[in-house]
Amino acid sequence: MACDWDESLYLEAEPADYITVARKAKGTANWFIGGKCDENGHKSVVRLDFLDKGRKYDCTIYADAPGAHYETNPQAYTITKRTVKKGDTLKLSEAPGGGFAVSLIAR
Repeated sequence: MACDWDESLYLEAEPADYITVARKAKGTANWFIGGKCDENGHKSVVRLDFLDKGRKYDCTIYADAPGAHYETNPQAYTITKRTVKKGDTLKLSEAPGGGFAVSLIAR
């Protein structure tokens, strides 16, 4: 993951409830997305409209597994890989106290 960023986008947020941020790695076409929520959980819909038109990305999603919970099952997660492009949508379920991380590596 990069340390310097060309751009940061706040995709969705509700103070004290949830936040989702996308950041573009400096000097590349690679993006990284992170989401975090409170003890109530959150259904996140991430529209990839900010990606470069005509380019495909290798997408790796690190997300809460079914049954994950910050108190009773904090280490339950899944890793999913797929190919995405501008205009695609990611639908992610954040467990109570959970979150997700997504890497989008340009081809």
